[in-house]
Parts: sequence; C-alpha cells; structure tokens
Amino acid sequence: MWEARAAAGRGAELLDWVRARELAREPLRRETFRAPQDRVLVITWWDAPYDAELPELPEPDGALVTRAVHRWRFEPVDGRAER
Repeated sequence: MWEARAAAGRGAELLDWVRARELAREPLRRETFRAPQDRVLVITWWDAPYDAELPELPEPDGALVTRAVHRWRFEPVDGRAER
C-alpha cells in the first residue's frame, strides 16, 4: 500500500503522476483511490511471500506532496469475515 497527500490544490496532479508510474513488474492487481485533502492511495496485490523483494512506487517530487509517502505491507489472514 502506497499513500501520499498532495500539496494544496495539487491532488489531480498527484493522481496523474501516480497513474503514469509503471512498476518494474506487473502486480496481480493494482487499484488507485483518492480521498479528501488531496490524498492518493495505491494498493497492489502480489503472488509472493510477505518478505519478497517487490517493486515500489517512488517518492514524488517534494513540491508535489506535503510529507513523505507512507508505505505498508499487509497479508491475508484466513479469508473469513472477522466479527
């Protein structure tokens, strides 16, 4: 998971920047989202172990974002809905 917050008024530009970035390998699935406060989120799915070396989206130009990109990895637990 890759998440960034654009500088004020630059959300559309950050979204375009993310959409133009290609990864060195194609994930099984890639989805891009936007949220209030000019946030952009990219989630990728991989057929790989949790600790595998995987390509990452880079950091955008510092003037395009308000802070460093946040990155997290998640793994499925068991496929059942939690209560």
